[in-house]
Amino acid sequence: MIRRTIDRLADRITAPLDGTLVAIVAALMTLGCITLYSAAPGRLPGQIVNLLVAFGLMWIAANLPPQQLMRFAVPVYFGGLALLVAVALFGEVANGARRWLHVGVTRIQPSEIMKIAVPLMLAWYFSRHEAVLKLRDYFVAVVLLLLPVYLIARQPDLGTAVLILAAGFYVIFLAGLSWKILVTLAIAAGASLPLLWSVLHDYQRQRILTLLDPSTDPLGAGYHIIQSTIAVGSGGILGKGWLSGTQAHLEFIPERSTDFIFAVFSEEFGLIGNCVLLMLYTALIMRGLMIAANAPTFFARLLAGAITLTFFTYAFVNMGMVSGILPVVGVPLPLVSYGGTALVTLFVGFGILMSIQKHRKLVNT
Repeated sequence: MIRRTIDRLADRITAPLDGTLVAIVAALMTLGCITLYSAAPGRLPGQIVNLLVAFGLMWIAANLPPQQLMRFAVPVYFGGLALLVAVALFGEVANGARRWLHVGVTRIQPSEIMKIAVPLMLAWYFSRHEAVLKLRDYFVAVVLLLLPVYLIARQPDLGTAVLILAAGFYVIFLAGLSWKILVTLAIAAGASLPLLWSVLHDYQRQRILTLLDPSTDPLGAGYHIIQSTIAVGSGGILGKGWLSGTQAHLEFIPERSTDFIFAVFSEEFGLIGNCVLLMLYTALIMRGLMIAANAPTFFARLLAGAITLTFFTYAFVNMGMVSGILPVVGVPLPLVSYGGTALVTLFVGFGILMSIQKHRKLVNT
């Protein structure tokens, strides 16, 4: 009797979960915890707590059918937008940035909410106009996207703004935006670079200049890139071994448990370890795209595709940043870097993918 009850409970817990996705995420989180223990042992217990909370929220999201997610799209988006405005007016300033908002006994970072709210809102909007999508619909979608991106970039938080911009763009692109329009936008974006440069903060300009030549300021703005690329290169093919990375343990690598944890991983596990990590990321992305391709509705396809491609952006931007091919923008390595809010956002996204996979045979009424 007890055995049967336990089996029933286990079936109820695992029913909404996608086994393939869970296995890939578990493998990545294992690598993340191993690397985090080497980079900053004291942070591992906190990361395990973050992981348990994130898993619980993922399970809740996996149990919500896509139709229910559609009902949440508008209130979550405008609620998040209101919180961003509140941050601009009353937010807490830390390290020159206003990103946090006190709510009762705790504080939240509303920009993290928008990583899910923006693709959710845009997928809802396009699904409402699925029958006849016109150019004005894409214009409205761009406005819905740029509002939170502008508010987040002003905080300033360029890394999160880039991720949300990418998430929104993926929805707009998957909705069927014409290649002619994309080329036109690309040309317009290139022509607007001088204007964009003029509105960047000084530290953001410095990051771009440092990317071109880090040696111009080796002890200042170029220090992060120089030390991270040294660590990545010193790992060689096989790596120096777990807990044996000199750059990390001699504290040359800054933010080694968060934004630059890929440098720690590369130094200790080398090229072979990086290949394993890339294969796991590729497998997760392929699984997400398969779920998107088999989604039963236009809304579900857009949302699943955007979540999956945004995960790709996370990994690409962080690895490119640590390797010195992209500017430093403060994007964590997904499922490896220490952090609570980013981890929760990722797991909620995985939960939405599982929900779409679970309800793929249902007809949208």
